[in-house]
Amino acid sequence: MSIWLVAILFCVGLLAVGWAVENPSVSAQPDDKDKMPEFRAGAVRYQVKDVDRSVEFYTRHLGFKVEQQFGEGAPFASVSNGGLTLWLSGPKSSGARPLPDGRKQEPGGWNRIVLQVDDLPSHVEAMKKAGLPFRNEIEKGPGGKQIQLEDPDGNPIELFEPAS
Repeated sequence: MSIWLVAILFCVGLLAVGWAVENPSVSAQPDDKDKMPEFRAGAVRYQVKDVDRSVEFYTRHLGFKVEQQFGEGAPFASVSNGGLTLWLSGPKSSGARPLPDGRKQEPGGWNRIVLQVDDLPSHVEAMKKAGLPFRNEIEKGPGGKQIQLEDPDGNPIELFEPAS
């Protein structure tokens, strides 16, 4: 009798699978990939002293395009390059206000955006000829080569060429 029970259960299973294939919307479980994540990447904010100068630097030397700027002398601008959005917050922007404990938000530091390039040495040579400041020389590691460029306010930008 146990063989018959196994055979019946097998047939019921086949029928259930066949019904599920024919009616996927009824049998499908909720799909988390369609749910918007609670935290989503928005942008990287850099504190800058002169928004117009920073917009000129990022668009002219690094291929960014202006997404938002409220005229010359605006306290804030948004620039982008591919999937990276960079918020440039001047001293009068809301994103540059002092913290409750009195600390001031200032340009500089060591956290940085990373821009991937091909032929890093030729880019560095051209940028040095244009007078752009670097924090170091090209470093080589197992993952590739990198160097740290500074924007006009001392914010670091890592230029990176992956190992081939």
